[in-house]
Formats: sequence, C-alpha cells, structure tokens
Amino acid sequence: MTSSTIHPSAIVEPGAELGAGCVIHAHAIVTRHCRLGDGVVVHPFAVLGGDPQDLKFDPATRSGVRIGAGTIIREHVTIHRATKPEGWTEVGADCFLMVSSHVAHDCRLEDRVIMANAVLLAGHVQVGAGAFLGGGAVVHQFARIGEGTMVGGAARVANDVPPFTMVTERDEVVGLNVVGLRRRGLPRETLSELKRAFRTVNVPVGNMRELAAAALAVGGYSSPEARRYLEFFAGGRRGFVRARRGEEGTGAAD
Repeated sequence: MTSSTIHPSAIVEPGAELGAGCVIHAHAIVTRHCRLGDGVVVHPFAVLGGDPQDLKFDPATRSGVRIGAGTIIREHVTIHRATKPEGWTEVGADCFLMVSSHVAHDCRLEDRVIMANAVLLAGHVQVGAGAFLGGGAVVHQFARIGEGTMVGGAARVANDVPPFTMVTERDEVVGLNVVGLRRRGLPRETLSELKRAFRTVNVPVGNMRELAAAALAVGGYSSPEARRYLEFFAGGRRGFVRARRGEEGTGAAD
C-alpha cells in the first residue's frame, strides 16, 4: 500500500482518515472530521471538514466529510461538514473541484462531478454523476442537479435541474447536453427518446411532475436514460428549471 504524502505546513488533525496515496499540499487543512479515499489530492489553502455556516449548529455534533478516491481539490476550496449527528457531506470519486469552489454542509456530489472556479453550493444540494458546473455558478439550498448536466458559467440555479440538460442564466434550460450525451457513446435511439421526453415535459404549459408521470405511465421509453430523466420529476422539494417559451428542444439531438 502506498503511503500518503503530507507536505510541510499542511495540517492534518488527529482523527482524520487518509486512504493510500493521498497528497496533502502545504497549508491545506484536513480536520479530524474527514475521511479521504485513496489518491485524493488536496492543494494549498483548501479547508476540508470545517464547521457549517449555520448559526444553530453545535460544534460538538459528531458529523463529517467523506471524499471519494481520486478526487482533486484545488486551492482555496472549502467543504463543510454535515449539520446532523452522524451525518456526512459527501464528494464522490474522481471529482475535480477547482479553485475557490465551495461545498456547503450536507451536500452530496456523485462521481466525476466537475466544479469550475468559484462555484458555490448551498446546503443540502445534490449533484448527479458526471455533471459540470461552470465558473461562478451558484446553487440554492436543497436544489438537485441531475446526472450529466451542464450548468453555464455565472448561472443562478434556484430550482432542480433534470438529468442530461443544459441550464444557464437564471433557471433557464437551453436544451439537452448533446455533446455530453454523445461522449457517453449512447446510441441514436436513446438520444431520440431523450429528445422526446424533454419535449413532453417542456413544450406543454402545465405541471411538470404530472406531465412526466403521465409520460411514464403511457410508456414507450425503452432506454434507462430517458426513464431516469422522467423519473427525476417525481422527487425533490423545489420546482424545476424551465425552457424559455418558444425555445423548447434547443440543443436536443435530431
């Protein structure tokens, strides 16, 4: 097993758990509340496991931060521990958190998430696998970002973003993330089903949860991606981002 490397002036508090082959650069702080998987790299001035920014939080609460294997955390990133006893703020494997991005308490990031510089996640945000969040994007507490999504730089996200879509400005959907979908190697039939599912929910004026549920009930979607897109609307506690009227389907595969 490869031992971890802790550079001079880094702080790793007693009780922190580091997997094999981690690298903690100078001036990084890993508190006792952290568990790092194998090969995690933490760059200078990042702070992992700090107390949540919650005025009601009791610092004696036993909670923590878990970071998946192979994740890279760049300079000045902050990841706060959970607010509830035995709770965890979680970052999955092979994620890339760029300079000055922030993951607040009780967030959950799945594998291969990329957060560009200065992305800010409020508390309890969920981010699906393979999502990309552009520089300076901000996400409201309790919002969900679906798998394979692309959030534009400086976007303001206050509602849930369905899987495989692109969102920009303030909660504005501009279509499917076609480039990302093609990079996944999905067949054309799957892309066509996703396009149909996207239009089913976004073109009519109505309750998006009900429209998605009706589409699932009728059937005709054989691809797991299209079904996951529609099933996303059954969850969450917030509303959903919407396409601008007259631009539904922009960016979707033909």
